[in-house]
Amino acid sequence: MAVALAIFLIVLAVIASERVHRTKIALLGAALVVLFVGGYSQEKAIDSVDFNTIGLLAGMMILVYLTQQTGVYDYMAIRAGQLSKGRPLAVVLSLAGTTALLSAFLDNLTTILLVVPITFLLADTLDLDPIPLIVIEIIASNIGGTATLIGDPPNIIIAGATGLSFNSFIVNLAPIVVVTFFVVIGLLYLWYRSRLQVEEANRRYVMELDAVNSISDRDELRRTGPVLVVTVLAFFAHQALHIEPATVALTGAAVALMVTTIDLEQALSRIEWPTLFFFVALFVMVGALEETGAIGEVADGVKSLTGGERTAELLGIVWIGALGSAVVDNIPFTTAMIPVVEELQRAAGAESDDAYWWALSLGACFGGNATIIAAAANVAAAGLADRAGRPIGFVAFMKVGVPVTVVSIMLATGYVLLRYVLLN
Repeated sequence: MAVALAIFLIVLAVIASERVHRTKIALLGAALVVLFVGGYSQEKAIDSVDFNTIGLLAGMMILVYLTQQTGVYDYMAIRAGQLSKGRPLAVVLSLAGTTALLSAFLDNLTTILLVVPITFLLADTLDLDPIPLIVIEIIASNIGGTATLIGDPPNIIIAGATGLSFNSFIVNLAPIVVVTFFVVIGLLYLWYRSRLQVEEANRRYVMELDAVNSISDRDELRRTGPVLVVTVLAFFAHQALHIEPATVALTGAAVALMVTTIDLEQALSRIEWPTLFFFVALFVMVGALEETGAIGEVADGVKSLTGGERTAELLGIVWIGALGSAVVDNIPFTTAMIPVVEELQRAAGAESDDAYWWALSLGACFGGNATIIAAAANVAAAGLADRAGRPIGFVAFMKVGVPVTVVSIMLATGYVLLRYVLLN
């Protein structure tokens, strides 16, 4: 446990220093845990990798690249700028609102892969710094994804363990998600307002553009556009169809590769390989923490801290869930917390008290905003930013992410106290 924890913390520190590319140091850390953590074999390391996430990323990267070559994203970016009339607040609200809504009913990782390329184009058209917009979208995606069963991976994990319904997630989580969204996005706009000023000349330029002319290859759009649309619709229905998101994305990518005229090697070269390998390395390192019981130790600490008192347990789950998700990643941490929450319910004789699960969801999902590695959507957005030559620094994101997480968790704490303690 000590070896796995030491390696992970050193890797985290090096990533924060930004002296070495995060994928390089993460791959080295993954190799070291396999070599030196007793009992953590290569087979266990491979089993710890979430290939559903990897497949979803790879498939959508291919599909987005192929459709991007048609100019359709330029069209969307120009129309977004025209609909907002180039006003910074309207741009922020439209991008953040769209991201949050799509994240709730699509999923936040897929949403980020779709909206970030459009955002870069829109920022370029308005001559804006794209990084504030990307950071706002990352945070909006994690908040919006909290509202539904399929929006954020922690909720999918919780639903799988409990059998809670789609509607129950919306009824219990959507109210606080809506409040948190407007509070947080408002604060972020005030924080970034000086970097989101649009010159009047640029605003007029955008309004005069002919969006339709930005579609450069209509024949290619007729071939790949329908594939993208059907793939996105399939994401909405994947749970009812009992098809995993990775299968949907990879099927869409395979069909698009069959119908496109773009060279196969060119299409595959546009996959964000550093991002995929970073995910693999992160899963392997976190798998070592799980295998050695390090995450379990943190989770078990919740039981000793709360002392069996229901209110303390609920609030402890919210805050520990946020802290653990911020440091590790909200997917494995939620998995580790499932048996802990079940034990807390059992010890309190409250197996039917679903408030425990809503507390875990809020902590894990909102905690995903704290650092650039706390959620899959964050890492994917950072990879796209790297490819565009506008990297998002670990510390730079944390300076925004940590305060946002604290505000979100404070709102979640008040909501849990009001709805599940005072009004219970």
